[in-house]
Amino acid sequence: MPTKILSREELKTRVAEWRRAGESVTLANGCFDLLHVGHVRYLHAAKQLGGRLVVAVNSDDSVRTLKGEGRPLMPAEERAEILSALAAVDAVVIFPERDVRALLREIRPDVQAKGTDYTVESVPERDVVQEYGGRVEIVGDPKDHSATEIIRSRLGSRRP
Repeated sequence: MPTKILSREELKTRVAEWRRAGESVTLANGCFDLLHVGHVRYLHAAKQLGGRLVVAVNSDDSVRTLKGEGRPLMPAEERAEILSALAAVDAVVIFPERDVRALLREIRPDVQAKGTDYTVESVPERDVVQEYGGRVEIVGDPKDHSATEIIRSRLGSRRP
């Protein structure tokens, strides 16, 4: 069985294979630093949109840029491995940019799935998805879970 963790080039090839087989592609993305139930529910809901689910994981440098020093708690390769173990996930790719615009342009997923901390109008990459004719869907449970909040509440002043 082929690995689910792919380079950008391998992902483009895999997506082309899926498309030739008539399958649709959904992209979900995030830092996924400390996988929690909100992440699992988000990815499960993204998979329910149909077709193949690609999960794009922020690189360590991009997490640091987005979340600050001391983050991520786990390296990107480990975060990708954990995500690849989920049955709903068909492929995982690590990306270095702050957002997924470049990856969206490369693989042109039918759907970009974002969590409930967004609205369709507030999704930063919505313009790119609309450019190529895809759609944005908001999925998952209410944003009651956050790795940042888990870290803050569990570690308090001991935060790395």
